Amino acid sequence: MVVDAFIHTLEAEKGYSPHTLRAYRTDVVEFLKFILCPPADDDEIDTDLLSSKFLEKAGQITRLDIRHYLSQLVKAGRSKRTLSRRISGLKAFFDYLVRTGRIEASPAESIPFPKLEKTIPKCLTIDQVFALLDHIEVNSWLDQRNLAMFETFYSTGMRVSEIHGLNMKDIDFTGQMIRVFGKGRKERLVPAGKRALDAIREYRARLKQNCDPVFVNKDFNRLGIRSISRILDKVVVQAGLGVDISPHTLRHTFATHMLDSGADLRGIQEILGHASLSTTQIYTHVSMDRIVAVYDKAHPRS
Repeated sequence: MVVDAFIHTLEAEKGYSPHTLRAYRTDVVEFLKFILCPPADDDEIDTDLLSSKFLEKAGQITRLDIRHYLSQLVKAGRSKRTLSRRISGLKAFFDYLVRTGRIEASPAESIPFPKLEKTIPKCLTIDQVFALLDHIEVNSWLDQRNLAMFETFYSTGMRVSEIHGLNMKDIDFTGQMIRVFGKGRKERLVPAGKRALDAIREYRARLKQNCDPVFVNKDFNRLGIRSISRILDKVVVQAGLGVDISPHTLRHTFATHMLDSGADLRGIQEILGHASLSTTQIYTHVSMDRIVAVYDKAHPRS
């Protein structure tokens, strides 16, 4: 099946996460259904048959076909961010078809990406972070795991997928560094604070199991990404914060607090594993918004 072969190529060449690969596969299959299937038959078509039928007419697909598909997504109310991801997936898919000799040129090559509005990421105040961490009870190894995990989030700014994939061999307790495998399996070293490392030591001592994954569930298997989000939701409620946050909020919070404390933007970029400095610069907007808010509140003639 050409779609599966495409996904395997992405995995081998780009090192994308399983979540990203699933998203790309779903996006491509939806496009194939749009091109080949009447709406009534949409859910009845076998994907292997879909792939073979598509290859028969792949060379006939035009830029207008893709634009028509995207216009239908717009009519369905899909966001610009979703459109951008769909275009990215189609560009990669048609490039793959060109490279493997199935078509001569990509009809998606000149399709422009929608201009995305930059959103200011949500983050917690220092008091909220302390309230979150200080309200985590440590009556069991599971509680201690939660404390260690969220201390690590705030100490390192790691992505939830990176926390999920962290292994004990990646932690240098003496040098206070953690080896992180980020997007595309790119490796980087991240400094970790004493509180986080001490919390991990205590948790592992109470765990009394020799598990390679750092954070495990009650069955001693690697803790899932969705489980991490659910645990955070529970901890936020217990702390009485009254805010709706995600694990990514803790990453934003780390970066914003580092910048507020005078950290160099380039250094924050390296720690976060951003490929481009422009991605990190969003946090300068967060800090500036805070400065303006403080000024407006405090200055008598603001």
